[in-house]
Amino acid sequence: MRIGMLTSGGDCQALNAAMRGVVKGLANNVKDLEIYGFYEGYKGLIYGNYRLLTSADFSGILTKGGTILGSSRQPFKYMRTPDENGLDKVEAMKDNYKKLKLDCLVILGGNGTQKTANLLRDEGCNVIHLPKTIDNDIYGTDITFGFYSAIDVACSAIDCIHTTAASHNRVFIVEVMGHKVGWLTLYAGVASGADIILLPEIPYEDDRIIEAIDARQKAGKGFTILAVAEGAISKEEAKMTKKELKKKRSAETFPSVSYRIADMITKRTGAEARVTVPGHTQRGGSPVPYDRALCTRLGAAAAQAILDKDYGKMIAMVNDKTKRVPLEKVAGKLKAVDPECQMIKEAKFIGISFGD
Repeated sequence: MRIGMLTSGGDCQALNAAMRGVVKGLANNVKDLEIYGFYEGYKGLIYGNYRLLTSADFSGILTKGGTILGSSRQPFKYMRTPDENGLDKVEAMKDNYKKLKLDCLVILGGNGTQKTANLLRDEGCNVIHLPKTIDNDIYGTDITFGFYSAIDVACSAIDCIHTTAASHNRVFIVEVMGHKVGWLTLYAGVASGADIILLPEIPYEDDRIIEAIDARQKAGKGFTILAVAEGAISKEEAKMTKKELKKKRSAETFPSVSYRIADMITKRTGAEARVTVPGHTQRGGSPVPYDRALCTRLGAAAAQAILDKDYGKMIAMVNDKTKRVPLEKVAGKLKAVDPECQMIKEAKFIGISFGD
């Protein structure tokens, strides 16, 4: 059996653990197995940059962050566009797949990666996709690996801010990753006791933010902590077209939405407002135990699907059970936070403001 493997898009803490799960599942049930690792995601598949991996490559990587194969972003919308030398990228990927006589290509990645995986399925390649992203925004699965590890990092940042915010009676904003969805900000904000949580799915009003800060001041609480998703938008911005919003943002001098909100808070309340951006630290470090267990299960389920020759599937986790989901049913779909979900309602019930 010949299996190809690649990790595409942004890295996360549990990619190695997931690859290990797949390989251990296959190696334990297949006598003659070859694993070909493609370097830097689809880039390696396009340009034939790969090597035959051994069992030693997958030893001791369960707790190791990042990816032993490296990764890169190859936007789906450009996959049908020839490269600077006129190379047809889709044909090149198919040629390398056929050249190695692969039985299956295991692809680990997020939404864009998944769309290209579905494209390869359409082109006749046997593929299995494993849902990776710290954003937890892949449709068709309850959870993606990397999400809980990123929550841990974001929580640590907000936890550390608590003591300095309390010491100086300041307003602190912690900007959490998430351009289109707010799962990471929601969970990290609730788990860390943030007072205000701003998500892309719930457009905010400046007045509501100021009201929440004033309410804490009147209650004798001298500091306020905001967990803000990097894709948070105001109600005014939510009414704009993408073109109008891009024009508005490009005319601003603020590095991100958090700095704009901090400036607004200072001008309207006189309080010191500071911004902390954990950034890519949220992708780094070792995977938390939950992600290690999750990836081992997803990897084993992927190996079983390959043995069953049940290709063209994403290996999902639904109601704490692994499930094979047809790629064509989920590729291109986004799983956003429902503003009316139970978790939002419970957070509001204990006094957390969402700026709405």
